[in-house]
Amino acid sequence: MVILLILLAVASRLLPHAPNFTPVAALGLFAGATLGRRAAWLVPLGALLLSDAVIGFYHPMIMFWNYSGFAACLLLGSGLLGRSRSIARLGGATLASSIAFFTLSNFGMWASGYYPRTLAGLGACYAAGLPFFRPTLLSDALYTAVLFGAYAALRAMFPRREAAAVRA
Repeated sequence: MVILLILLAVASRLLPHAPNFTPVAALGLFAGATLGRRAAWLVPLGALLLSDAVIGFYHPMIMFWNYSGFAACLLLGSGLLGRSRSIARLGGATLASSIAFFTLSNFGMWASGYYPRTLAGLGACYAAGLPFFRPTLLSDALYTAVLFGAYAALRAMFPRREAAAVRA
């Protein structure tokens, strides 16, 4: 499953798509909520490294903060969704992951020197990033719903053997 999730994320970044409309954050939430610790980290970070190797690496400071934003999504999935999932928790985690990525990735743009390193420059950076927040939030909501919905449907269709043995 880890390799499939990584390939899905890589393909989503390489195929034509609207700006900031990829499933990477949703995959981070999903991996954090459903996979073991080591495997979960491989999904968003492996996908980013593989796709960036093809697309081209960029400013190291921006990369660090972008990767940190996706790592935050994984941590939110693990912390908020790992034990208990509901529509409300899923919605809250999705919103929190979108905000975390927006906050961290734009901070990286400011910290890398694209904006004056002043409080006004930081504000200008966040203001310039606002048009990208909507597609980020929409893609996070869509892909999170698809991933967790498909996962729930598959679990209902194919219950674990241990659960079936307990019922027998």
